[in-house]
Amino acid sequence: MEETHSKSINAPIIFLFVFILQLFDKYLSHLKTKASVSEKDAQLRAEIKQLLKEAAALSEPSTFAQSAKLRRMAAAKERELAKSQESASKEIKTSIVLFEKLLMISKILTYLIFIVYFWRVPVATISKELVQPFGNYF
Repeated sequence: MEETHSKSINAPIIFLFVFILQLFDKYLSHLKTKASVSEKDAQLRAEIKQLLKEAAALSEPSTFAQSAKLRRMAAAKERELAKSQESASKEIKTSIVLFEKLLMISKILTYLIFIVYFWRVPVATISKELVQPFGNYF
């Protein structure tokens, strides 16, 4: 009876470990995509949007100089935003790449351990009554 109980719990244990490893993988990929978003970047984006909106409002020939000045300010802020995102992205992505490599190694080791440990053990079983309509094929 004890052996039957341990066999029936093997599949959920394997599923749980694999599911947790996949969640870590998804979380790291989410962190990688969200690495460049910060409060300063959001503030710069809002300022750029506001400057461009003001520049668009000044469309008359007499206000062309003001409009051009606002557009140049927006372009400068865009360059500043790009530099900020690039530096933050490099710092965070290097650490995330390290964690991704560690996760890949742990996945490989976990899968190898499962293969070795459960080599001759049936991980999941189906009762004969359930497959009886199919005959002797299974």
